[in-house]
Amino acid sequence: MEKVVEAVRRAESIVVSTGAGMSVESGIAPFRGENGLWSKFDPHEMASVTAFRSDPEKCWTLFKLQIEECFYAEPHQGYSAVVALEEHGLDAVITQNVDGLHQKAGSEKVLELHGTLNDLLCDSCGNQKKTEDLVDEILEKKIPRCECGTVMRPDVVLFGEPLPQRTLRRAWSAVENCSLLINIGTSAVVQPAASLPLTAKRSGAVIVEVNVEKTPLTPSMDHFLEGKAGDVLVELLERLES
Repeated sequence: MEKVVEAVRRAESIVVSTGAGMSVESGIAPFRGENGLWSKFDPHEMASVTAFRSDPEKCWTLFKLQIEECFYAEPHQGYSAVVALEEHGLDAVITQNVDGLHQKAGSEKVLELHGTLNDLLCDSCGNQKKTEDLVDEILEKKIPRCECGTVMRPDVVLFGEPLPQRTLRRAWSAVENCSLLINIGTSAVVQPAASLPLTAKRSGAVIVEVNVEKTPLTPSMDHFLEGKAGDVLVELLERLES
């Protein structure tokens, strides 16, 4: 921990990269793993672009569960610690999560690689709406429709779709130019996010992993902090400010 504290103090540019492990501590189910959503739902039948086009109402069974879970979730203290890192040179938060908890905690420099549940999208005309404006209807199991009549969907990346290229370019630029990357709560198996820490390291950055267990990336890390993100990040911040 002391070495990581010193790395933060020396860093001119910090990037934080987060995965499902960050959200789980706020009560949000991960996609993968024993209790993940994909153990209960077939992603190709419920969360693919093909499935949505053929049966959007069926896909909304999953979307409603996600929206309900995320809209009632509160960011844990680890999110507040990430916000506080902006005073220590944090330039970007790159997240694979779609729950919007970083923004809810107050982070302003967030790059969402897989989109967000906070926005709804019409695939027919491109119209967008804020989910919060329709959340009561959604939780009453009313499926939102655009003015053009098309069933809307959360503005998330479905299976079979590419990641948002502008966001991805900004993420690569951030990691290529940072001096410290803190990788939090990721499985290190989902691409291209799993490549971000290694890209940062090749560019000369110090890379730190925070996780409850080791991952395939752990041997490549400069420092590994084992534990829950909330606990580890709060301790890191306390030591920085002491």
